Amino acid sequence: MSEGLRNNLWNVTLNLVLDSKDNSSAVSYNPDRTELHLFMIDLYMRFLKWPIDTIPMSTYLHGIVSRDDSVKTIRGWFFAVKWFDLLDFIEFVSRNNPKFKKEANTYFKEEMSAYRFVDGVLAEINSQEEVVEVEAALHNTDKFVSVRTHLQTALSLLSDRKTPDFRNSIKESISAVESLAKIITQNEKTTLGQALKEIEKTHQIPRALQGAFDKLYGYTSDQSGIRHALLENSVPVNMEEARFMLVTCSAFVNYLISKL
Repeated sequence: MSEGLRNNLWNVTLNLVLDSKDNSSAVSYNPDRTELHLFMIDLYMRFLKWPIDTIPMSTYLHGIVSRDDSVKTIRGWFFAVKWFDLLDFIEFVSRNNPKFKKEANTYFKEEMSAYRFVDGVLAEINSQEEVVEVEAALHNTDKFVSVRTHLQTALSLLSDRKTPDFRNSIKESISAVESLAKIITQNEKTTLGQALKEIEKTHQIPRALQGAFDKLYGYTSDQSGIRHALLENSVPVNMEEARFMLVTCSAFVNYLISKL
């Protein structure tokens, strides 16, 4: 992570998270805590895993968090941690804050970072077109719970910065297409290859495109492929392949839904 990116992510965090929390009066649903105090408790307990009795408190106002000391504490941690812990923090504080995600994505792009917010998750997808395709698929599958679940799982496995699981991410991506194909053909027992042949006949899908996805399905299902148990001769899987499959399968899901 470049120094410029870290600095700008801090600026966004300061402007849109820390400075946005009211610390002047208690919130209506918790009369003993200010908005900033509740945020600090949440941050300490759920993310930093620090004891909450170390939250900086004002020496002048009883029960009020010290804003300056809180910012100083978080800032010290922010500029000292490894890049992957920092990205986890950015994900955590971005919850329910679309403006934060939008501004953060601007700086990720300007600093040529590999990461972007995709459906609220920081994933190693650095093309805006790819981000749009994956997010569109997640949006378009609201009515198809199984398809959306497979895509969300694929994204989650791909974006795990500490223990990414590329093999199972690919499996979930292709399973999203297979699940949608089963829904379209109304046949739970069919395979993707069989379903695509049926869809080709009824929804005017070009045979070459159907054949291309049939081959991708074959790549994940052959003897040493993704969907089989790990063997000594198993195909090595890396991030690039998992990202390709997520974006491609998302695009194909969008395409199939447009045909319905």
